[in-house]
Amino acid sequence: MDTDRVDFTGVKWGGVEWTNLVTLYLRAMESRSPHSLLRDRAADEALARIDYDFERVRRISLPAANKFLVALRAKRLDRWAADFLARHPGAVVLHLGCGLDSRAFRIERPAGTDWIDLDLPEVIALRRRLYSEGEGYRMVGAPVTDPSWLAAAPSGRPGLVVAEGLLMYLAESEVRELLRRLVAHFPSGELLFDAMAPWIAGASRLYRWGMGDPHEVERWEPRLKLLAAVPLVSNHPDIPVRGLRAVYRLMNAVPVTRDMMRHCRYAF
Repeated sequence: MDTDRVDFTGVKWGGVEWTNLVTLYLRAMESRSPHSLLRDRAADEALARIDYDFERVRRISLPAANKFLVALRAKRLDRWAADFLARHPGAVVLHLGCGLDSRAFRIERPAGTDWIDLDLPEVIALRRRLYSEGEGYRMVGAPVTDPSWLAAAPSGRPGLVVAEGLLMYLAESEVRELLRRLVAHFPSGELLFDAMAPWIAGASRLYRWGMGDPHEVERWEPRLKLLAAVPLVSNHPDIPVRGLRAVYRLMNAVPVTRDMMRHCRYAF
């Protein structure tokens, strides 16, 4: 990663770039905790280089709670991704909707792995100010629903697709088509993503797709086979703060809140 200072003072409050900046901030703050779950040193190092007034972020982002939420969301996907790469060191990784996430530097990338981080052009433009491309690592700026960007990904090798905090913003028809294209591009691989319950998606103007039955995706694309569907709040034993741990434990005991958000893992 680069080591020069980066001026982010022009990032507009409330925009997509700002949202990604706040998520980076929360991951970095969590990684500075004595009992960090994520240990995201790359995020911490990136944040230390950014010139931006984070005081307002500190006031509204409730880092005492939200930093553990973003860490829990990322941690399980990290574990699954690392497990896949340990078994397929020559794989191609597509990190869709990457934002300013440092996953490409947070987990071990074996020699021979090709990793592509993809997001909207304006987000990738911001990302390029923090991170540099190098051997086996590229950034692509394009809408995930644009079929042309997939030509940049090598085919003929196992593929790992990671979509964190992304699919709920797409319409169901867009999710179906995206998964179909991704599975068709690789001879084999895994798909990792987080999904919200339909009632959460329906109650929000931001979200467009919610998943009830994880096997629904298998019916869309027969090559996809469900390996795991794990509620986010089931990770409550990992939270180092007693009060928050108790809240998550209670949510995990109630079906309607337990299935609000799930991590899903599929093989193909």
